[in-house]
Amino acid sequence: MNEKVTILQVAERAGVSQSAVSRFYTPGASVSKKTAAKVQAAAEELGYRPNVLARAMASGRSRIIGLVVAYLGNPFYPEALEKLSNALQKRGYHALVFMASQTAGNIDNVMQEILDHQVDGIIMASVAMSSDISTRCKQLGVPVVLFNRTQDIEGIAAVTSDNRAGGRQIAEFLIAGGHQRIAHIAGWEGASTQRDREAAFRQALSDAGRELYSRACGQFTIEGTIAATRDLFDVPADQRPDAVFVANDFMAFTVIDVLRFDLGLRVPEDVSVVAYDDVPQASLRSYALTTVRQRTNVMVAETVEALLEQIESPETADPRHIQIKGPLILRGSARVPAGWPPEGQDTC
Repeated sequence: MNEKVTILQVAERAGVSQSAVSRFYTPGASVSKKTAAKVQAAAEELGYRPNVLARAMASGRSRIIGLVVAYLGNPFYPEALEKLSNALQKRGYHALVFMASQTAGNIDNVMQEILDHQVDGIIMASVAMSSDISTRCKQLGVPVVLFNRTQDIEGIAAVTSDNRAGGRQIAEFLIAGGHQRIAHIAGWEGASTQRDREAAFRQALSDAGRELYSRACGQFTIEGTIAATRDLFDVPADQRPDAVFVANDFMAFTVIDVLRFDLGLRVPEDVSVVAYDDVPQASLRSYALTTVRQRTNVMVAETVEALLEQIESPETADPRHIQIKGPLILRGSARVPAGWPPEGQDTC
C-alpha cells in the first residue's frame, strides 16, 4: 500500500513553506496566486488530499452546517436546499443534510445526531424544534436558524416570507375579482407558515365584511389534498366555492387536476385557484398558477448571513426574525379583477 502523502512533502515539491501549504487549504486565508499555483501543481503531482476532519479537530471548527428538512415532496424544498448548499460553499462551509419527520421525538433524535457530528451551525427548513434541544444547542454554542418557519424561542433566528402580507394580498385579490364563495384548503395545522397565511387571509375577508365560505385540510400531501378538494367541490353546483386559496403550489397542482379531470370544472371560469410559493412548475401552461412568490434567493442569502454572523461573531450577533415580502404572480388560474393591481400593490 502506498504511504499517505503529507503536507510536508507537498511543501518540499512546491518549494514553499509548510505554513504556506496550510494557508492554501484554509478557507479565507491569504496566499499569493504564485504560491497557490505551486501548491496546487505539487498536490496534483503527488496525489495529495487534505484531511478535512483532522484540520477541523485541530482548529476546533468543522466548517460543516447541518441542514434539516422534514420532506422533499414539495419542489420548493429541493430548490431551497440546493441554493442553501451553494451559498454555504461560497463562504467556505459544507452542508450535511438530515431528514426528520414532523414528530417532536424524531426531530430531537435527529438534532442530537447532528450535534454529534460537531457541526458549526444548523439550518432547519420548515422543521420545529423543542425548547430542550434549543437549550442544548445554546449550551454547546451551536447557532440555529429557522428557514421558512418561526417559533417563539429566545435566541433563535428565523427567516420567512411575509406570510401574513401574502395571505392578506390573496384575500384582497379574490374579493376584488367578485368571488362570493371563497374557500381555503389548508396545509399541516402545526406549520407556522400555514397559521400565519390563513390568519391574515381570514382577517382580510373579515375587514371586507366577508367570511370564509368553506375550509378543508390537505396536510401538504397529495392524498390529503385530493380528499379535501372532493370534500369542498363534489357538491351541488350552487354550493361549490367559486374561488379557493390553497396553502402552497404543490397542493394547488393537485387541486387543479381534481377540479378539471375528476369533477369536470373549468379553471378559472368555474373556480379561481390561488396558491403560495411560485415554484418553477407554477409557470407551466398546464397550470399557469396565480401564486404569491417566495423570494427564495433573498431568503437563502438572509439565512446564510444570519447563521454565519452568529458563528463568526457570536459576541455581537443579534438573532432576528426576518420577513421578506413577495409579489403576487398573476397567471391564468384565477380571474384578474378590472384595474388590478391597485396602486402600491406588490404584484407581477
